[in-house]
Amino acid sequence: MSLRIGTRGSALALVQTENVAGMLADRGIDTEIITITTAGDSETGVPLHAIGGQGVFVRALDDAILRGEIDVAVHSMKDIPAARPAGLACPAVLRRDSPADFLAHEIPLDEVHIIGSSSTRRRAQILRYDPALEVKQLRGNVDTRIRKLREGQYDAIMLAEAGLERLALDLPGEALPVDRFVPSPNQGTVAVACRDDPEIIGSLAGLDHAPTRLDVEIERAVMEEVGGGCFTPQGIYCRDGDLIAEVLALDGSRWERIEQHVVTLEEARVCGRELREKAKDLILEARTALGLSS
Repeated sequence: MSLRIGTRGSALALVQTENVAGMLADRGIDTEIITITTAGDSETGVPLHAIGGQGVFVRALDDAILRGEIDVAVHSMKDIPAARPAGLACPAVLRRDSPADFLAHEIPLDEVHIIGSSSTRRRAQILRYDPALEVKQLRGNVDTRIRKLREGQYDAIMLAEAGLERLALDLPGEALPVDRFVPSPNQGTVAVACRDDPEIIGSLAGLDHAPTRLDVEIERAVMEEVGGGCFTPQGIYCRDGDLIAEVLALDGSRWERIEQHVVTLEEARVCGRELREKAKDLILEARTALGLSS
């Protein structure tokens, strides 16, 4: 069997896809990697929420699967929106890498005043930590972000530690504690999507890591109940059933949070509904501030 695997063209996306291709090769499955440009890759001059949020990185690959141009797509799972088109499946979630954010800086930490990040969550959590810090928009792939840091456009930048590890990049800085900087849902996780075809699904199922799948499905259940997508600052992280979920004001001045051990997806959905109710004013404020309909 031979599979056509679609991917974004960034260095990180290619590394993740090549890893999946290698895992399939070990199982005797040939692959061809096909690079597809997404709107999120081409429109780097505007915030993500202005062009549809994290889902813009996924949409073009979904469409290519449904048109029959590729068989499989490899995604950073945190980019996959809650609503998925009919005709797709996700038979494999790989073992999770580090879920943490990484603060990269080449000057002493006490001299850091301007931090680059396009994430509303990271911005809110940074300002909660220290309201005196300035958070400036930063888009682009990992290489572009690092270049801008080294050019002095920022004192520090926020990145996912998993991406740095996959790219074998050793940057000065530190991983941030996940209990204080709660990650985005599914951060550090790679998902393999495909056409809803039993033969393709069967060929990919051996890549699935069941404990990771349960944790990230709990996170996604909470995310779906809370709503807000990437527009509302929210962190949701689960490890071995231990769940932390929070929603913050855009300026980090207020937040609502739940910490609970969760065994089932229904328990996760109950937590999500509880958090949505507690944080409804914060969610409305964020959507209003970003010019989105309620």
